[in-house]
Amino acid sequence: MSFEIILVFVILGVTILLFATEALPIDKIAFLIIVALVLSGLTTPEEAISGFSSPATITILMLMILSIGLEENGVIDLLTQSIKRLKILPMVLLVPAFMLISASISAFISTTAVVVIFIKIIAQLSEKYNFSAPKLLMPISFAGILGGSCTLMGTSTNLLVNSVAKKLGAEQFSFFEFTVYGLILLAVGIVFMTIASRWLPKSNSDELVETFIDNTFLFTLTVKPESKLVGTALSDAKFYKNPDIRVLKLIRNDIINDNPGPNTTLRANDKLVVLSDVKAYASISKNEFTLTAETELHIPDETETDEEKNNVYSYVELLILPGSEFIDKSFSEIKNLLYNIARPLGIQNRKLFQKGMRLNLPKIIKNTNLQAGDKLLLKAKKEEIQHLYSLDNTIVLRHHEEDYNINPYKRAISLFALVMVVGLAASGVLSILSSTLTGVALLLVTDCINLSKIYKKVNWQIIFLLAGMIPLGIAMNNSQTDIWISKLLLDLLTGQNNIIILGVLFGITMIMSGFISNNATAVIITPIAITLAAGLDLPAKPFILAVMFAANFSFFTPMGYQTNTLIYGTGAYKFKHFLIIGGLLSIILLVVGTLLLSTMLQKA
Repeated sequence: MSFEIILVFVILGVTILLFATEALPIDKIAFLIIVALVLSGLTTPEEAISGFSSPATITILMLMILSIGLEENGVIDLLTQSIKRLKILPMVLLVPAFMLISASISAFISTTAVVVIFIKIIAQLSEKYNFSAPKLLMPISFAGILGGSCTLMGTSTNLLVNSVAKKLGAEQFSFFEFTVYGLILLAVGIVFMTIASRWLPKSNSDELVETFIDNTFLFTLTVKPESKLVGTALSDAKFYKNPDIRVLKLIRNDIINDNPGPNTTLRANDKLVVLSDVKAYASISKNEFTLTAETELHIPDETETDEEKNNVYSYVELLILPGSEFIDKSFSEIKNLLYNIARPLGIQNRKLFQKGMRLNLPKIIKNTNLQAGDKLLLKAKKEEIQHLYSLDNTIVLRHHEEDYNINPYKRAISLFALVMVVGLAASGVLSILSSTLTGVALLLVTDCINLSKIYKKVNWQIIFLLAGMIPLGIAMNNSQTDIWISKLLLDLLTGQNNIIILGVLFGITMIMSGFISNNATAVIITPIAITLAAGLDLPAKPFILAVMFAANFSFFTPMGYQTNTLIYGTGAYKFKHFLIIGGLLSIILLVVGTLLLSTMLQKA
């Protein structure tokens, strides 16, 4: 073993340790990898920064921008409304139906974005039709991962493996080249999860809706003196029949009516306190009411300064992910961390929630320590919101002063851009990089996306992760570490059937991806897989596909894939549900996947 190989193992070991312990944010780890490779001489400075210009990195960035464009212009919302109209089926049919839809969309759109949408939809449907949401959340998360494995653009891992393999001289994959294998594995996953869903936990659907999926807040509607509604019944207001808006009380001359009926007559300057999601709230006529944020959203023991009153604020929902600096922090500590950026107004926390209780009341949240999966409601100046998008290990779920008036023209263009990108890439007319660049250019030219918003909403941690991990793969190749590991595996597996060797590679990759980033796993294992195939004098593609599939299939831990972290954060599951149900699915997919890919060896 040469000194260079030892250096690579040291860097690999520290990297894996940092990823597993989440001691540092992933973007910082990636940057430190770049520095370590340059200082150690394992790569040239140009090779060390090559990840920033890698086709995989740029393609993933373009796909992120396309997804943001779809969300901004109402395509995602159109999809959400369409799914809500689905007829409710028996659970035995509902699980495979939702899994199929989730998988189909995830083959072309970010899996994380799809699962976030489904979490909201399932919670609303479970409340209306009284079924257990946890019976569906894990299946749709797993289906999203499986669906993303069906196409080249389905996950960043697929693109990254393809890019690394191409750099090492392997033949690159076409858009749908491995779709058949992905669909078979998806079918296995659907059948298994449909059966296994009966052992998933039951929960109070109301609790799940209120604590984690609920995007409703309190607002005040003040009846304008010139409003046509003055002297009419409350039920005459158009918003009254909207199921997403609920009137809680009416305030008139400081007298509070806690139960205003539909026949209550409205008068000038009446104040209606309503519970509404922001989108429904934005649809209320501005001609009839003055719309303001309800003062109950504010912390009562903190009065606003004159300077604060003169500023324009927005309300932002922030989802906390593992590794966030907010975890285990009290509400007071969070306020200090966000000093001069935003004011925390509320925490949605499953363990402390009680039916009918608003968690943004200081008496309840004062001593609450934040955990992964909790949500913060923040009040921030518009010019400070960009800082919230840059916080490590958090997701801005919703910015509550966005323009909800969707432009049908922009929505159509955004949908066409997605179809065009898939069509050009799938047909081979353009490479997937060229097609995504073309799609983003179309959105820019037609003013369907705003670059200032894109800068804030892109997950730059993923971009830095890719940029840092790609040169690590180059270092392994430069130092011949991949050859050394491959020879070691060959020596250990001497005399074994090629199928066994392929299965071992599949299993090692799957286990590794359960504890560190699936992208990091893919970069580390892909060079080894290619060298291993060459040592066996076998085609590289089945070995590369084994890495691609296995790196995605980290079902047995909640931290293996971001969608698993999201559903784990709802509090609906315990670690054992992932370990047992996800573990069994992983074993089944390991066996089936190995047997499927071994047919490529036989063909060769």
